Formats: sequence, structure tokens, C-alpha cells
Amino acid sequence: MGRDEHKKSNARKQQKLSQTPKREKHDGLDVEFSQDMADHDDMEAMKRSEAADRRANHEQKRRR
Repeated sequence: MGRDEHKKSNARKQQKLSQTPKREKHDGLDVEFSQDMADHDDMEAMKRSEAADRRANHEQKRRR
């Protein structure tokens, strides 16, 4: 057996992962939000998002 005969077993490990099609990718567009239609879960999500943004901005300022 030569060296190249052993490389066939690793062919499955070297396969690339499938990529997300361009039509399914989103570029982070903001969606219009209405306070009138928001429920409790939406409000909680907004509070958490704002808190995360404050923490992230604070970390960036501290690193400078």
C-alpha cells in the first residue's frame, strides 16, 4: 500500500460545509415597529437589546 491509498478515507472530513444561498441572507434591515401592537415579550426584548447595546458601547470605550 502506498501513501496515497490512505487519503481516500479522509475525503469525507475535507468536504466543505454548504453555504447559505444569497437569497436567504439578510443584511440586517430594520423593520418598522409599532408600540401600539407590541406585547410584553416585545417590550422585554427591546429592554434587553438596549441593555446589551449599552454594555457593548461601554466595553468599546473602556478598551480605547
